[in-house]
Amino acid sequence: MIRVNAIHPLLQVERGTLSGAKSRLLNRSSKHIHQRCAASVLTWACSHCAPVSVTPYRQYRSKAHSSQLTLAQMNRILKANEYSYKVHEYDGRNVSSVLGFDSNLLASNVPVEDRRSAATCLQSRGMLFGVFDGHAGYACAQAVSERLFYYIAVSLLPLKTLIDIEEAVENKRPVFPILHWHKHPNDEVNTAGGKLYFSSLRTYWRELIELAGGDQTGTEAALANAFKRLDNDISLEAQLEHRDPFSQYTPLRVAISGSTACVAHVDAVDLHVANLGDSRAVLGVHNHDGTWTAQTMSNDHSAQNPEEVKRVLSQHPKSEEKTVIRHDRLLGLLMPFRAFGDIKFKWSSGLQNSVFETRAELLSGIESTKSLLTNYHTPPYLTAEPEITYHRLRPQDKFLVLATDGLWEQMHRQTVVRVIGEHLTGIRLHQPLSGLSLTLGQMHILLAERKAWVSSGFDHHNTATHLIRHALGSDEFGKVEHSRLSKMLSLPQELARMYRDDITVTVVHFNPQIIQAHYKG
Repeated sequence: MIRVNAIHPLLQVERGTLSGAKSRLLNRSSKHIHQRCAASVLTWACSHCAPVSVTPYRQYRSKAHSSQLTLAQMNRILKANEYSYKVHEYDGRNVSSVLGFDSNLLASNVPVEDRRSAATCLQSRGMLFGVFDGHAGYACAQAVSERLFYYIAVSLLPLKTLIDIEEAVENKRPVFPILHWHKHPNDEVNTAGGKLYFSSLRTYWRELIELAGGDQTGTEAALANAFKRLDNDISLEAQLEHRDPFSQYTPLRVAISGSTACVAHVDAVDLHVANLGDSRAVLGVHNHDGTWTAQTMSNDHSAQNPEEVKRVLSQHPKSEEKTVIRHDRLLGLLMPFRAFGDIKFKWSSGLQNSVFETRAELLSGIESTKSLLTNYHTPPYLTAEPEITYHRLRPQDKFLVLATDGLWEQMHRQTVVRVIGEHLTGIRLHQPLSGLSLTLGQMHILLAERKAWVSSGFDHHNTATHLIRHALGSDEFGKVEHSRLSKMLSLPQELARMYRDDITVTVVHFNPQIIQAHYKG
């Protein structure tokens, strides 16, 4: 069925829905965590909270592992937030370079801080996919997941369309939707900020109308402008007076928390990836010899990237060389070097003192707002300018994986591509045998493989779910071990975050026939 939700009554958006059980949420620990004590008791110190003692693992051993989850229970946990979408055909033909996508989200934190988004741009038929990893709370990731695609879509619209939209809104006439959203019913929706979000978006397209002069922005510039403008609006909104201090989505709380973002825009054979932080995009390439290759489509913005370290240091005086990055973190606290929000790393000290002192009622429980960060001399230290990668799709490019760092901490990118590639090959092998020319020996091998799949007891249809299952349950031979997977899925809330982060995965499947036809044309 179709459920309608709106960022504003005049900009309605469609939401595809699926049935599904509510997700089991596990425990959370902020990305700002930067200290861990040895021995049986772990003490985590983070920039937004006082040290918290974590109960030793041995006290939970019997509770967590006294009984193994059944296959049905594991499937239920893994499938609670999975979503699949197939691109519609027109006149019996699929004319998109995207066949469809699979996505899933498995929580570790309570509440979960990852978010995901997928939408079709109705004006251009291009498609947008994104994963968002929140830290210091989920508010910023939630806001970005709901708003960023609007900013991108508006940035891509031609001048005439922007003028038509503004005239319709001004005259209170209906406006055609600019995005068709593809969401799971468990995905969070913040309805309280709709009026404010719409006002900021309208101001943006008005400025685009004034500045456009008839020129249409290219995709790369549109993506960069959308990222930076949304972050700027998040910052400006946080400086205004707002009611409801108890809401987790108060603009000031959104701006104090932060979020990474990895977004892909696919239009015909043009693939653009815009990235902030340490989520990643990897392309699955099927080679002529049947092997699979992982092609990196994004770079991590962290201390593990020498170019990123060089960029950060170059933006601050030589006197701060030893303090800007400490313990592989920005100012010794923040792991990603690019992110939305995190105004504690962006605002001047004067602006922070002014806003935080006069808005104390909105900041209850947020200890970090009581003082400036150490060695805070030449802000901003953090940027929301994305690094953009372009790739022209080829017939051998079969899929794109977007995932938060919870996946990449568990699996190497080459393993990720191999697991999905073999999975897709297996799906094809399980299609009806009619029309296939097989010898008796080939038939025997094929039936044996199918029997193995059925005996595993797992539902193999969603590739994102399949990938998460392997990330948590694979043994040293790459096979999913039921007991290992059961242990990872049954960890208590107090323990889960020590073993893994929230994991969010979107796998975009490409249409090789359409891509091939494009080159022939």
